[in-house]
Amino acid sequence: MLLTVCATALAYFLWYKPKFSGRSDHLPFSLNVTTDAKTVIFSRLHENGETIKTFAGSKNYNEEICFMIDMGIESGRKRFFVYNLKKDSVELSGLVAHGQGSSTREIEFSNEPGSYCTSLGKYRIGGAYNGRFGLAYKLHGLDKTNSKALERFVVLHAHECVPNGEVAPIGICQSQGCPTVSPDFLQHLAKYISASPKPVLLMIYK
Repeated sequence: MLLTVCATALAYFLWYKPKFSGRSDHLPFSLNVTTDAKTVIFSRLHENGETIKTFAGSKNYNEEICFMIDMGIESGRKRFFVYNLKKDSVELSGLVAHGQGSSTREIEFSNEPGSYCTSLGKYRIGGAYNGRFGLAYKLHGLDKTNSKALERFVVLHAHECVPNGEVAPIGICQSQGCPTVSPDFLQHLAKYISASPKPVLLMIYK
């Protein structure tokens, strides 16, 4: 029996463990959820992706990659997705903060200056600049629900308070309305933005 236990343990370290540690998951930014949760997430991604795909094609935006934020998911879980429109698949996912004008459980949305709320809708990701929090991207609101994004200084940026990995059921920090991600995740997003020959779209939905 002892020989069997030893053989099993040896097999674990020589076979199972290397297979696990050798995965190329873009560090913590892969999407690892239950089958049921994945079905819901992908259903919503696909539905909103179709809207983005049609809009991008008519307005000369990137028709392959877009960024999607699902505010129907709690803040301690991954809800920022790099979505491949052509493959209908998620390439990366990460945490993102919502506006402090609402609680972490009941999110309120607003387009009004001073509300510190997240605004729903489609955004064109604009030029990069170095601001208060380092690298940031201007966001141009393309809908009535987010038309004041520039006026409100709503930008895509990073902050150390946003972790790389999920922390649910605990919520993460809140922003003043900006979609705020972790510094590491922003570096991945920056590669997509800089490599794109056309403007990349960001969509926030609930």
